[in-house]
Amino acid sequence: MEQSIVFDICGYIATFGMIMGYLPQAIATIRTRNTDGIALPTFLMMGIGSIAFMIQGLIHKPEIIWSLFLANLVTATCSLIIFSIKMYNDYFKK
Repeated sequence: MEQSIVFDICGYIATFGMIMGYLPQAIATIRTRNTDGIALPTFLMMGIGSIAFMIQGLIHKPEIIWSLFLANLVTATCSLIIFSIKMYNDYFKK
């Protein structure tokens, strides 16, 4: 029982850290549309990793790990937004 509480607390601290690590970059990129300093493969791989962790959180037995799912839902969304802006800036904006 006590181990479960520690597990949950660590999960929600990690969730907060992941979200707070991604949001400033996503907000700055959305506001400025400047993606010059962003490596495209990095955000592609981070997005794929976030999606994989979302799936892991959802299929975990006996119960869903909500902290894992929620943190990676936010980070995958941010990665997708930044990746899309980067693709537009690098390949479609001439």
